[in-house]
Amino acid sequence: MTLRADDDGVTVHPREFPTNRGGLCQKGWTAADLLDHPDRLTTPLLRDPATGELRPASWDAALDRIVAGIRAVQDSAGRDAVAVFGGGGLTNEKAYALGKFARIGLRTRHIDYNGRFCMSSAAAAGMRAFGIDRGLPFPLADLGRADTLLLVGANPAETMPPLVRWLTEQRRSGGKLIVVDPRVTATARQADLHLQPLPGTDLAVANALLHIALTEGWVDHRYVAERTTGFEAVRREVAAWWPARAEQLSGVPVADLEATARALGTGGRVIILTARGAEQHAKGVDTVSAYVNLALALGLPGRVGSGYGCLTGQGNGQGGREHGQKADQLPGYRKIDDPVAREHVAGVWGVPAEDLPGPGVPAYQLLDSLGTPDGPRALLVFGSNPVVSAPRAARIERRLRDLDLLVVADLLLSETAALADVVLPTAQWAEEDGTMTNLEGRVLRRRALRPPPPHVRTDLAIISDLAARLAPDEAAASDAAARFPADPAVVFAELRRASAGGAADYAGITWARIDAADGVHWPCPSEDGPDTPRLFADRFATPDGRARFHPVDHRPAAEEVCATYPLHFTTGRVLAQYQSGTQTRRVAALRRAAPEAFVELHPDLAARLGIDDGDPVLVTSRRGELRAPARLSAGIRPDTVFAPFHWAGAARANSVTNDAVDPISGMPEFKICAVRVEKA
Repeated sequence: MTLRADDDGVTVHPREFPTNRGGLCQKGWTAADLLDHPDRLTTPLLRDPATGELRPASWDAALDRIVAGIRAVQDSAGRDAVAVFGGGGLTNEKAYALGKFARIGLRTRHIDYNGRFCMSSAAAAGMRAFGIDRGLPFPLADLGRADTLLLVGANPAETMPPLVRWLTEQRRSGGKLIVVDPRVTATARQADLHLQPLPGTDLAVANALLHIALTEGWVDHRYVAERTTGFEAVRREVAAWWPARAEQLSGVPVADLEATARALGTGGRVIILTARGAEQHAKGVDTVSAYVNLALALGLPGRVGSGYGCLTGQGNGQGGREHGQKADQLPGYRKIDDPVAREHVAGVWGVPAEDLPGPGVPAYQLLDSLGTPDGPRALLVFGSNPVVSAPRAARIERRLRDLDLLVVADLLLSETAALADVVLPTAQWAEEDGTMTNLEGRVLRRRALRPPPPHVRTDLAIISDLAARLAPDEAAASDAAARFPADPAVVFAELRRASAGGAADYAGITWARIDAADGVHWPCPSEDGPDTPRLFADRFATPDGRARFHPVDHRPAAEEVCATYPLHFTTGRVLAQYQSGTQTRRVAALRRAAPEAFVELHPDLAARLGIDDGDPVLVTSRRGELRAPARLSAGIRPDTVFAPFHWAGAARANSVTNDAVDPISGMPEFKICAVRVEKA
């Protein structure tokens, strides 16, 4: 999109672009409404110790309070007593600077981000199978040319509407669209075939599909022999997943499993995509791995027009996980416990490698440790609202209240910011330069249309100011300010050096090159060399160049239904709202389109419970409850209820969700828990 400023304010206009062809969703069209919103934060806020209220303050007073709080906490409890929590919507430059600030400004190991709740299971599965994590290892336009497209736990018609034009193109050209989802979503209604499994059984479905492919002779054994390792163990594992067994567990009919396997095995150009429905489970990595196994067995990855991919879920969901705001990561997708990686990045940062802290802990574990005797006592939050977005949210809210110091940098007073000791007003997307990376690994430019309002600073300026004030003397403060520049162009130049040689190599990407080419795909190690729109053509990013199969087996959800909690609960998004709703719930057009939360349940279930459409209902789990109006729909399973997670207060869906996490990715089990439902 492009922006224009005139006497009537800022307006959004479409621009022809390779990924969306000028298309925007309603959230994109209304994005400029927040630039001058009356709720916008325009001055720092400090909590008054006498009244407990947040009151306007100067920047000097706010920053002095933060620095004094950090020093007090670290002096009494050590460097790791301060933690940082970032966001998947931050630009690449800000994600990079935040990771650097945590590790050499604060010298803490405790940093993670809300992307842990989004793409982490697919990222981990991709790394262990392919040696690299990029949402789509091929151009998005390939979707429109696929003969068979399988979407697992994805509802782009509501979560990523511009992508739907590729689905429309795919079907117009004779392709088959198959959707796996427990609900009849707007995307599922467009499908040629909809598989409607019990939440938490996607892995069993994948193993059954591979079982059928083996039985029918659709496995590409030459590809398996030449380009992969570990297939034999997977073959033995899926031998036990005959279709009737998968049907009994998942509820997906054998005929639908067979039709899906046939379309995948004989379809020519075939693409398999997973999203949050498959990934937000305590077995999310294994579930994604099951679909990766299926793709590898069919010989899809690296074949033009075919492959496996993951749909990202945040504005910079790809770039935000590449440059160091993850607990175990350094820039360029390097591992923080890799001695070679530590030497390289420490050299760019001008510090000894031994000064870099070790890995921290994943997001939920970090949040759940806040304010406890052995956990961090201070937290700095940039671009996230965990009071609404974290699982078992009431517990996380209590953890945040127990902190000695909570600092939130945001453009609006989110539910998390409302709890803070210090709130810092930050610039919006139209007020700062930077880069973002889309799900294809295409690095894009974001250009400032106007400066921020007076008394509003960018996140990079805030980080620079804090680093300088934390220094012990004037000379050190000057050095710290130089180490943490506020200019995003300077930060990106350093990011290029820090990422050089890593899996996500940006060394050859410049802002000028991005502008000239509508984006540049990483890895791109040289300014004079090509970028990489397609991965895996000749080899995978593993030491021997071969992809890895991983045998995985279905296991039950962390919490199963019982007599007290007899229903399955799952969450997701709606078209007009986004993430925790901090921004979209304040846009009038979006509020009109989706004014309130709801609980979706099947009419048969509603009749059994004496609930009519629109009645207030109470959904209760072992962790908490939510209250919202009932919405009856024949498109959901009678044993399952659904609620969107964009609302706070009594309608907060994450008061109910389970905080069990995947042992590899740290992903919480957002997509299934046991509940009871009653008329409120």
